Amino acid sequence: MKINPFRPVGTNPYQKQLNKTEKLPATPKTDKVEISAEAKEMQKLPSIVKERELRVAELKNQVQNGNYKVDLKEVAEGIAKFYKL
Repeated sequence: MKINPFRPVGTNPYQKQLNKTEKLPATPKTDKVEISAEAKEMQKLPSIVKERELRVAELKNQVQNGNYKVDLKEVAEGIAKFYKL
């Protein structure tokens, strides 16, 4: 009884696939970032930046002097609001 193989001996389809991928030219991949128009407008608002810097400086001074007080009720409300989403 003679049994014929399903594929010719000496031909490996996986090896052919590996050779094809190696021969492809290497194209460098680059990252691209796009900033929306709204974000650009937000960057142009210097009054918000100044207010934020003043608030941060004020909080730093309070923490360094030991005068910073935490409102526990506001913290609890913020946590509750976060988890109710």
